[in-house]
Amino acid sequence: MNTGDKKFVPVMITPFNLKAKVDFDVLQQLIDFYIAAGVKGFFANCLSSEMYSISEDERLELTSFIVKYVNGRLPIVATGSFGLTIEDKAEFTKKIYDTGIEAAIMITGHFAHVDDPDELLLKNFDKMFGLTGDIPLGTYECPAPYKRILTAEVFQKLVASNRLVYHKDTSILLDNVKAKIEIATNSNMEFYDAHTPNAMYSLQMGAKGMSSISGNFYPEILVWMCNNALDPAKQEDVAWLQSELTAVDPIIHQAYPMSAKYFLQKRGLPIRTISRTYALELTPQQKQTLDEIHTRFLGWCDRLGIKPL
Repeated sequence: MNTGDKKFVPVMITPFNLKAKVDFDVLQQLIDFYIAAGVKGFFANCLSSEMYSISEDERLELTSFIVKYVNGRLPIVATGSFGLTIEDKAEFTKKIYDTGIEAAIMITGHFAHVDDPDELLLKNFDKMFGLTGDIPLGTYECPAPYKRILTAEVFQKLVASNRLVYHKDTSILLDNVKAKIEIATNSNMEFYDAHTPNAMYSLQMGAKGMSSISGNFYPEILVWMCNNALDPAKQEDVAWLQSELTAVDPIIHQAYPMSAKYFLQKRGLPIRTISRTYALELTPQQKQTLDEIHTRFLGWCDRLGIKPL
């Protein structure tokens, strides 16, 4: 997946129908929406996809559908580390890789319990490497089942394995992000920051791109940031946009992914506000707040010369 440009890769949400089954017709429209926004890849079967609330068969069916519909236009990665044992995780990784994705992503919290030392984490990763042949792999510091942040030392050892081509980081602290970006430099790994308030800083420090939930609200804005963060002539707008994105980021996380589905409805997509992970309806106040962010988003587009989809 290595190219010279910066890339925005959305963590895909899953549309559901009235029976809370995957709505593949709407999913096609969502994929078209992402592509029209200028994204450079997809992260399927991820936390935003509600992967913990769908079955193994649904994870595979969902990923396979996305691969077939995208049809080679953009690269796709998807989570593979499901199962009770490392052997189970390796088996599912093989199944999801066979759907045609570019790399299978391993959730760091799947390879050691919260109190386990890094030595055990590395041992389990090494076992996973041995059981998955030459399948390209990636890592993701997913918040669930718990957020296992990789230290720079652990990250260095994993990068040295030459098995990783992708990393989605949730370190948040810029010193930690910078240390890992420096380790990933000149390797086969692409480093993506998941934390929107870091976007300008991570991109300028050398991250390959961003992969944040904000792309399920306004993907063309994150694409603009990836395209312009290093442009000397755009630094005033880049800094202004970063301030705007940081201000609203805690708000869009509330009631997510329901918040994203409501926001995309406002943008004209026929996505129902049905979620398997968020059971409550959005309150009138939550809707009003998202309405206000939508108005703010239109102002961003106006200043930056972006035609909203």
